[in-house]
Amino acid sequence: MVRALIQRDKKSPPAWEDVREDEFPAEAVTVRVTHSALNYKDALALTGRAPIFRAFPMVAGVDLAGVVTADASATYAPGVQVLATGHGLGEAHWGGYAQLARLRPEWLIPIPTGLSPLEAMTIGTAGLTAMLSVLALERFGITKDDGPILVTGATGGVGSLAVLLLGKRGFHVVAATGRPQQEGAYLSALGAAEIMDRAELEVEPKPLAKERWAAAVDVLGGRALANVLSGLRYGGAVAASGLAQSMSLPATVAPFILRNVSLLGVDSVALSRPRREEAWAQLAHVVSGGLLDPIRSLRSFSDVQSLARDLLDQKARGRIVLAWS
Repeated sequence: MVRALIQRDKKSPPAWEDVREDEFPAEAVTVRVTHSALNYKDALALTGRAPIFRAFPMVAGVDLAGVVTADASATYAPGVQVLATGHGLGEAHWGGYAQLARLRPEWLIPIPTGLSPLEAMTIGTAGLTAMLSVLALERFGITKDDGPILVTGATGGVGSLAVLLLGKRGFHVVAATGRPQQEGAYLSALGAAEIMDRAELEVEPKPLAKERWAAAVDVLGGRALANVLSGLRYGGAVAASGLAQSMSLPATVAPFILRNVSLLGVDSVALSRPRREEAWAQLAHVVSGGLLDPIRSLRSFSDVQSLARDLLDQKARGRIVLAWS
């Protein structure tokens, strides 16, 4: 029997159960899960605030790290430390909130040299998304000499890691948060050069506002993203990966046709393996040596349901990493 946080049907809430191993999906690689993390999507699923699960029964958790115990495909030797993010985990395929996972070999990546499973989950989907956002802006042509880069939702998982990654690359980072007084020291320690009150992004958007930022990393969507677009400098770009504020975009075409700005979509779920491996290699190179410690809160798997409510109520910051106690 294996401990798992499972939702049996649409009407029943997720609950911890002892689940038979033969109930787990019949995929080739068996992993003993040691760590996972709490992402925004996980919090929505666990609280029922959005219909994340696409099949039942379902084990939550879009991230996991652990040790291979068996592999029918002979891709991984027993004892290899691996991680998995995306690919429908915790949505369409049983995810990381269990002591065991059975996955396809192509969904797994060996944990890069220099990272532990704990560090891998401190990064997880959020860090991967942050890295992809930074790479998208760099491939677009944004450099540290172009001017300030805004990061919205800066105390969240994606935001915190984006501030860290951009700061390490020498960018002038403007971190937007709804708690500037309380979180200013935290964000400055990560690498933010300026702290901005998120309230400035919650006003009614103008078609065009004063040019302020060369680029942005946005996780909010909605009115905030519309204000970011209208405040970009000529030729700027925003890498958008989230909808924490809203799925809507109450904007006009003015920034696109009058200031030549671009909106770059960022997804980590269906990302190709070569791009996934590239991003993880860069992450392992950048975040070694304890840099992740201020971002991480290590908690027990048993706490995840109460933590999910805290995350959605904006009472959490950084990355909540889960381990078996």
